Amino acid sequence: MGSGKLVLKQRSEFFQSLMMLNDLFFLSVAWSLAYLIRFETDFFPEPEPHLFAHYIIAWLIILIVWTAVFHWLDFYRPRRLSGQKREIVEVLKGCSLALLIFLGILFLLRGVVLSRIVVIFFAGLSFVFLNISHVVFREGLRFLRRRGYNLRHVLIIGTPRQVDQLVQKLQAYRQFGLRIAGVYLTQQAPPGMTPVQGGWLKDTAEVNRWVKSGTIDQIFVTLPLEQAGQLVEIQQWLDDEPTTLHFIPDVGELAKLRGRMEEFDGLPIISLQSSPLHGWNSCLKRIMDLSIGGLALVFFSPLMFLIAMVIKLTSSGPILYRQERMGLDGKRFRILKFRTMVKNAEQTTGPVWAAADDPRVTPLGRILRATSLDELPQLINVLRGEMSLVGPRPERPVLINYFRKSIPGYMLRHKVKAGMTGWAQVNGWRGNTSLESRIQHDLDYIGNWSIWRDLKILALTVFGGFRNRGTGGLRN
Repeated sequence: MGSGKLVLKQRSEFFQSLMMLNDLFFLSVAWSLAYLIRFETDFFPEPEPHLFAHYIIAWLIILIVWTAVFHWLDFYRPRRLSGQKREIVEVLKGCSLALLIFLGILFLLRGVVLSRIVVIFFAGLSFVFLNISHVVFREGLRFLRRRGYNLRHVLIIGTPRQVDQLVQKLQAYRQFGLRIAGVYLTQQAPPGMTPVQGGWLKDTAEVNRWVKSGTIDQIFVTLPLEQAGQLVEIQQWLDDEPTTLHFIPDVGELAKLRGRMEEFDGLPIISLQSSPLHGWNSCLKRIMDLSIGGLALVFFSPLMFLIAMVIKLTSSGPILYRQERMGLDGKRFRILKFRTMVKNAEQTTGPVWAAADDPRVTPLGRILRATSLDELPQLINVLRGEMSLVGPRPERPVLINYFRKSIPGYMLRHKVKAGMTGWAQVNGWRGNTSLESRIQHDLDYIGNWSIWRDLKILALTVFGGFRNRGTGGLRN
């Protein structure tokens, strides 16, 4: 190993040791604070006999267990390309596993008696403190990297288009501390490529010399999938040098939704299209649907009762209109709406888009459609789990069979639950408007989903209402 890489390894080990000591300090603070809250404050005035020595023993066990778990999870590895969200999730996983082991040890050591309140407070405080510690530590490193310290020199190999994209991203995210030392193109460079700080390598022999010189810390290879076979040849150029090698496949045209990389027992798996709503995300969205949807149903129930009475008094037919729609993963359900058309409106016309000034719409129905109040019964669909408050609007299967043939990617909108409102609707794409634009907004919503975006869409719906770029329509 060259002297330069040896120095980098020593620096990396120094930062990892520093972060570990930082974590142990904050764990000690969390344990001490939990103890003080329980026994030295007036929050819990009832006396509870305890031995201070037991808490010292527990503190030592905590330091050992958390250190072992975090090392086992490789928690202190370099994270230049990782986001804070991912690190928060890993902190939660690590703390949860360490806490379970800690409780198991306490169960075996029956002689050590601790207050449950102290353990509960410690569990919450340790998670909060460790996250704050890591955020501050990582941001400090990023501050130094923006100013030219703690840098890693990278070599980029690939085709011009992919290399140009990667160069632009690395230059934009200076906080990662990845300085481009050189670029080797497997094809001739077109005019207008982004200039790089390093040089353009002429041939594979020069690539080999640069790698062997010890000045390159990491290598990025970015190629289209059809050229991925060149990786074996590139590894031969590197001549088994122990330099970190990253492969960035170009799957942009194939990855339709939330493309991500996973691992199955050592096998890398690239997900090209998947739903963002799984695990905690699915649970969080369902909690939001039940809580906000339930409150909304209670709040609007007097108005819904009044609308039902007026519908019954002004036109013949049922109060609610039930219609088959397609939701999550293509499953069918019956959507509920207040009836806005005359009885048996589609008996002669069949399933068609409603037009402006449609004679089938009742006078009350025009008011309900204009104000979207006819959609309120769908809160019941939300509570049943058939729909969500936010998502792509559901369509009728008979119309979907037509749309999927004429609009590429149409069926991908069924990777999440259908919604009462959505990103397309708050941007005006509803009713008799461009289906292509609506689908584009739906796919953008799925690909960039977050719970905060759902709350934003709900706020836009409540305070801004729907903006309609067209007229008439089934108002899906």
